[in-house]
Amino acid sequence: EFNYYVFILYSQVLKAEYFSPWKGDQQMYKLDIGWPKTPEYFTGQTFCVAVDSLHGLVYVGQRGDNVPKVLVFSEEGYFLHSWNDTVEMPHGIFVWNTAIGSSVWITDVGTGKYGHTVKQYSPLGKLMQVLGTPGNAGSSLIPLQFDQPADIFVEETGEIYIVDGDGGMNNRLLKLTDDYKELWLTGTNGSGIGQFKIPHSVTVDAFGRVWVADRGNKRIQVFDKVTGEWLGSWSGCFSEDGPYSVRFTADYKYLIVAQLNINRLAILAAPPVGSIGDCAIVHSVQLADETKPHLVDVDMRSGAVYVAEIGAQQVQKYVPL
Repeated sequence: EFNYYVFILYSQVLKAEYFSPWKGDQQMYKLDIGWPKTPEYFTGQTFCVAVDSLHGLVYVGQRGDNVPKVLVFSEEGYFLHSWNDTVEMPHGIFVWNTAIGSSVWITDVGTGKYGHTVKQYSPLGKLMQVLGTPGNAGSSLIPLQFDQPADIFVEETGEIYIVDGDGGMNNRLLKLTDDYKELWLTGTNGSGIGQFKIPHSVTVDAFGRVWVADRGNKRIQVFDKVTGEWLGSWSGCFSEDGPYSVRFTADYKYLIVAQLNINRLAILAAPPVGSIGDCAIVHSVQLADETKPHLVDVDMRSGAVYVAEIGAQQVQKYVPL
């Protein structure tokens, strides 16, 4: 009988340990199976997703012949409209909100007459700004000459961060002023400190740091947003597959990383200030085989995570528990 109680006690201890927040076993998100209401609007390969938290809108970039390249949904999952002009092969997408309105930035890795550019659109798809020379792959010598630009992040101030490229000649991180002048540029092709092999996604935290998914090197690199100085890198969590996407949760406590080849979302503890250290996965969401999560975005109001999945040809929404 005594042994039985010891066993019960031991089970309780095990259980307590199992659900300890540092073990990374607790569920943090659940799939919203009702989003979107009309999945049949996904008619191409869904490469990227961006949330306009202010207006409750979700923009999806997809590729394919004779498909609308940008789909717009409400955060509840209702299809609103789509647009197609001057977008060839969307790779990354970002919504920038200001006091006077919002705009949608898209990186285009196409090789035709619209490709190799970073473009700004109105919410309804009117082209407002083109960075780069359309149809012209760049060299690393000219800052605003892109070669398959992968992702963009725009701060409230209008300052712009671009990672360039998705397998092209350039392997660099570029910061521009709100009027598109180069502030700093870092990175060459390689695996040394501050070098990149396919810098694939970029985001900025609340503590003045720029985070880059250095996909080919299977690591995340971190830079000072003011100077461009290298601050550290994380590689310990990515031995199985490199990071494809970096986005912070709304409270900046976690970094959400998509890993395409192993169909996983890794949720990593983000260091507040000071040393970057190495990464710790606190939780992961295992997606179905062949889902191939490419890029993600987070609703900074509700905390919902949207995942653009190339393999499944859909965007899925995960809500925080």
